Amino acid sequence: QVQLVESGGGLVKPGGSLRISCAITGSGFDINSLAWYRAPPGSQRELVAYIKGVGHTSYRDSVAGRFTISADNAKNTVYLEMERLKPEDTAIYYCNTFPTATFQWGQGTQVTVSA
Repeated sequence: QVQLVESGGGLVKPGGSLRISCAITGSGFDINSLAWYRAPPGSQRELVAYIKGVGHTSYRDSVAGRFTISADNAKNTVYLEMERLKPEDTAIYYCNTFPTATFQWGQGTQVTVSA
């Protein structure tokens, strides 16, 4: 059974940086087919970034150039490096497979961008 455990969120000021992690346990997943999603306050979950195959990444327009998704195969961990954070990046961040969220959602990690 695959479990997704997100961590590393917190409170950061606008313009700041943060790296969040998603540790995956279990088997039957492809770490090069994972994505980060987020649920802003009062809004539905949305796709933020994904890895599809080795070396191929894609980002939603509002985070392109500021966020970087990466995967460490040896650690079964996916990361999201976030820079130049904005208040509109405030959300609970989750990881799961792409294009379909195959596994049970984890608890997510809260990222709050506020002065």
